[in-house]
Amino acid sequence: MSRILVLLLACSCAIAVWAQGKKTVNTAADLPQFSFPLTQPASTFLDADDATFNALAKQVGADVDSVLSDYNIADKSTLRELLGTKEDVQLLTGDPKGALATMDQIRGLEEKPAAKLTSGLMLRAAAQAYQESGSTTGPAFVQAFEHHYSEAVDALPWAPTQDVLKETKASLQLISPSLLAGTAKAELDPQVAKTGGLDLPGAESLVGMRVTEKLALPEASAALTVLSSYISAHDIKKPDIWASRDVTLTPNEKLTPVRIAIFDSGVDTSLYPAQLFDDPHPGAHSPHGLAFDTHGELYNGDLQPLNDEQKTAYPKVLSLEQGIDDLQNGIDSTDAADARKMLSAMPPEQLAPFLKTLNFLGQYMHGTHVAGIAVRGNPAARLVVAQFDDSLPDLPFAPTVEWAEKFKADFRQVGDYFRQNNVRVVNMSWGDSQGEIEQWLDKTSTEKDPEKRKQFAGEIYAIWREGVEGAIRAAPDTLWVCAAGNSDANASFLGDVPASLELPNLISVGAVDQAGEETSFTSYGKTVVLDADGYRVESFVPGGTKLKESGTSMASPNVANLAAKLFALDPRLTPEQVITLMEQGATASADGRLHLIDPKASVALVEKQLAAQ
Repeated sequence: MSRILVLLLACSCAIAVWAQGKKTVNTAADLPQFSFPLTQPASTFLDADDATFNALAKQVGADVDSVLSDYNIADKSTLRELLGTKEDVQLLTGDPKGALATMDQIRGLEEKPAAKLTSGLMLRAAAQAYQESGSTTGPAFVQAFEHHYSEAVDALPWAPTQDVLKETKASLQLISPSLLAGTAKAELDPQVAKTGGLDLPGAESLVGMRVTEKLALPEASAALTVLSSYISAHDIKKPDIWASRDVTLTPNEKLTPVRIAIFDSGVDTSLYPAQLFDDPHPGAHSPHGLAFDTHGELYNGDLQPLNDEQKTAYPKVLSLEQGIDDLQNGIDSTDAADARKMLSAMPPEQLAPFLKTLNFLGQYMHGTHVAGIAVRGNPAARLVVAQFDDSLPDLPFAPTVEWAEKFKADFRQVGDYFRQNNVRVVNMSWGDSQGEIEQWLDKTSTEKDPEKRKQFAGEIYAIWREGVEGAIRAAPDTLWVCAAGNSDANASFLGDVPASLELPNLISVGAVDQAGEETSFTSYGKTVVLDADGYRVESFVPGGTKLKESGTSMASPNVANLAAKLFALDPRLTPEQVITLMEQGATASADGRLHLIDPKASVALVEKQLAAQ
């Protein structure tokens, strides 16, 4: 008998109301729930024998097929995700022909030019090799894979696909069996321990890891050879459009001090001594703003405190961040070598807690990095800090209604504080959805019924959404700028707050790269009306080190930066007028999908208005 415990495949059924005909899905919360019992941790089940694992995979595939057939889903991102799981199951269960057909469907649903060209390249080559050789191993499979992957990569145009290919190369240099197991241990095992199984997103992740382990990892070396050769032959850097658009204000201009709030994970205010707001009556909080602990209690501080373990890990994380960035850009550095070694050699039982520490320190650095972008080139900027920990799925306790109501009140306090202290711009490089709260409950709740977890997540989410919206409404003369999100999805469909909210003094921002081309990760939707540089943007992190980070988190403060400069030049402007000036100065892409900010053009519009007065 195998030492791998056998999965108890009790019938996992959708817990939803099945109406006659297809049910319309308007938001992510409308999707049905499923449960997949496990009698062992997901991290060990990942290495189960094929018969045992594929029994789970087939059940996941059947439930995904039921959603695709019985629900009318207009959101293309959701369809791509479901079809991606279907494709994974087909590959695992011996249907490469079906997988190739599913891959064609996914490619047809891609909305970004680069994604249409690069969708599923490696797995497509593996499926083609599988179909031709009749196996996923052996010389015939390897030879066919190398042929198909090389043929596909070599046919790509360099300009639109270079960022995706570099990121793929970096991922292949970092991925390892240990990293897969460590990720499963950190992200999926807590759910199994609490609920006795996985919900559909968890099961989809586990199936995806299995495909990576079975098909991608064995061919990583061959794929790296192909990518390295292609990148080396074509590596012409994209032009950087942002330097020519940037505006740096100087002290000798007629500027009005403008308060910019960084509503985030905190700021190392020692890095910005000349650009700080000082509250003359701080009371129980910092003179630079407000800070709340994970239970919503106000405390005096600008930046989250670190425990001894986190302080020890921080230098390693800085090196890892730099190493990953170097890998993505083909830089053969000591940090890059250390990153490869650390993530491949660390055993899963050590890697899992390290990944949790990495997640915490990533958000710990986040607010300081954002602040540096927001105040760049603006001597009139005065930073206000509003700190809380938004990494909800990583909090070690289960949410309660009382917890949510406490933060709702806290957020209202934040909005009141901004209004009372004449904060003109707020940057919010974060977002939360009902799905994220479900992930939190998956890890912390003992409730085994996923439908009940979903219902409770909806209750918490509604309070949280009211709290965020209440903060924004409490300061109507303040312009609130938020990140669209990094899910390559429609922010409105996901229900991300604040990005899905529609308020006159709120604007959501998507991310483009140095050439103004849409990034692979940026979310989008009707509320995302401006786009800014969100690719390898350099700024400070706590302690003063400079790092280049990518995300809509970096694009949002670039828009906040521009807005603050417009307020500094003309403090009489309203949030709505500033939004109009930024939109009027922006340049649209040929397809009308993107609207790239142009600080120089928007500043010129303000100066023209001032000259005419």
